[in-house]
Amino acid sequence: MAEVELGQLAAENASNSEVKKFGQRMVEDHQKANDRLKEIASKKGIDLPTEPGARQKATKERLAKLSGEAFDKAYVETMLKDHKKDVAEFEKESSNGRDPEVKQFASETLPTLQDHLKEVQSIAPKVQESTRSSNSQSPSQ
Repeated sequence: MAEVELGQLAAENASNSEVKKFGQRMVEDHQKANDRLKEIASKKGIDLPTEPGARQKATKERLAKLSGEAFDKAYVETMLKDHKKDVAEFEKESSNGRDPEVKQFASETLPTLQDHLKEVQSIAPKVQESTRSSNSQSPSQ
């Protein structure tokens, strides 16, 4: 849910077109995954959270206060960190999961998460470079 909300924020607030596009992809891909997970949980009588946790809300609030290149950089850094963690967790679940349906969900979702990580890794240097070049430009007199 947090990835969806942050993706919406990026689609609206990012200044870099690749960051905007990535944000929109996060909305679409993670919403699909959330819907699938809800189906699995419902079959098993498991109640999932209805909103992101406190940490995710704090991240969203922090990012919502930023704009332009500062937003782009912070969002990309957050997505790098989150997707590294997500990929590791889904790799573990797809290998060692005890519930066959959850294990299958992790296995089916893992390639998409790995693709997200690759994409954000390719965007990161461009955002970093853009920020560096903006900061090093001297003001015109």
